[in-house]
Amino acid sequence: MNYALVGAFVLLLGSLLVAGVLWLASGGAWQKKYELYQAVLAESVAGLNLNAPVKYNGVDVGKVQAILLDSSNPKNVNLLFAIEQGTPVKEDTLAVLKTQGLTGIAYVELSGGSLASPVLLAKAGARYPVIRSSPSLSARLENVLSSVLAKLDSTSTNLNAILSKDNQAAFHNTLADMAIITRTLAARKDSIDTALVDGARTMKNASVASAGLNDLVQRLARSADAVALMGTEVAKTSAGAGQTIGAVGADVQRFGAETLPELQRLLAELSNLSRSLTELTEQTRRNPSGLIFGHPAVVNGPGESGDTP
Repeated sequence: MNYALVGAFVLLLGSLLVAGVLWLASGGAWQKKYELYQAVLAESVAGLNLNAPVKYNGVDVGKVQAILLDSSNPKNVNLLFAIEQGTPVKEDTLAVLKTQGLTGIAYVELSGGSLASPVLLAKAGARYPVIRSSPSLSARLENVLSSVLAKLDSTSTNLNAILSKDNQAAFHNTLADMAIITRTLAARKDSIDTALVDGARTMKNASVASAGLNDLVQRLARSADAVALMGTEVAKTSAGAGQTIGAVGADVQRFGAETLPELQRLLAELSNLSRSLTELTEQTRRNPSGLIFGHPAVVNGPGESGDTP
């Protein structure tokens, strides 16, 4: 038997077996291919280690390959993910730091990615596509607690200012005054009860008067309607009186234009007649016989002739 040949065969078979195991351990024909993505978290990543799982809606899709502090802004932490090819990482996908159970082991959770959103690609000049990030639950709680503590501190300061010695003295005086007022009201309880009863009676009377007031208002309304109707009738009467006065004015004008001149002539003739009667009466009084025998002829004076010049 050729032992050298057998030994060589065993060594060759062992080498092939080790290579096959290593190949299978590395994934073999089913080895997965990964794509690199970057995310920037503006919070502490305590508890997150290299090779920590990256999950998409709870399903393992990759691992954390690098954790680096941003040199330009120390508040940010750059994370590099190796995510399986074919994972639907969209432009609206969000990366959130979470902790698993009570152990506090951190991992990265991807969520979002609507159907209408396009696939996330690297921008011009960037080495990797950048997944948007969202504050973790612990970061949000820390912010809320910080805000609450700040408000509590402000409230405590305000309370200390309110409960100062001067305000305490003012509160004490106010309580003392309220005690005096209470004792005064208790001492005058009967008078207050009487005033309340009188007030109730007054309110009742006012209610009755209010009911009567409604009737009075209705009567006044009817009276106002009657006055308005009377005003309308007076207006109509005034219009008729105006027309009558206009007609009388026209008659007066016509009377002045036609009758007054005749009246003036009549008065002039009456004046002449009265003057003639006065002269006749005077002549009769001086010579009554002249009324029967007439007046004697006047004798011409010296140098006068009977001819009329």
